[in-house]
Amino acid sequence: MSDTFLALDLGTKTGWAVSAHGRVAASGTQPFNTGRFDGGGMRYLRFRHWLDEVLVRVGGELAAVHFEEVRRHAATDAAHVYGGLLATLTAWCEERRIPYQGVPVGTWKRHIVGKGNASKDKVKAEVDRRGFAPSDDNEADAIAIALWVAETDGGAR
Repeated sequence: MSDTFLALDLGTKTGWAVSAHGRVAASGTQPFNTGRFDGGGMRYLRFRHWLDEVLVRVGGELAAVHFEEVRRHAATDAAHVYGGLLATLTAWCEERRIPYQGVPVGTWKRHIVGKGNASKDKVKAEVDRRGFAPSDDNEADAIAIALWVAETDGGAR
């Protein structure tokens, strides 16, 4: 069985991190903006296609996908995008029999920074301190989730 995990911070600019052998091996951001002439589902088709590409890049196997579980969005559009990406992700995982788990924001932030409601700046600073160089808070969040997975066995300890 694979020990490769994918961590995601879902959004229009999705942060991602791949963890293998207990360490973060790669990370980045992937935009899922819609174009002027795109239909409403194009963002989600692009996301599904991108997930397929990630799966190929990691050798066709993922032990699990972990994503930031958001319970409240301040903006309606952001909530709609999150919900659509989440539905696409969970269906994609189900089709491939890849386990998936939402990680509450407070859980991974408490693990990384020591405070469940830590600011984006504090999370990014801690991720930087640990030797990573995320381009923005989306990538920093994905790296932090991947670190939580690696350091707690996905919440088992």
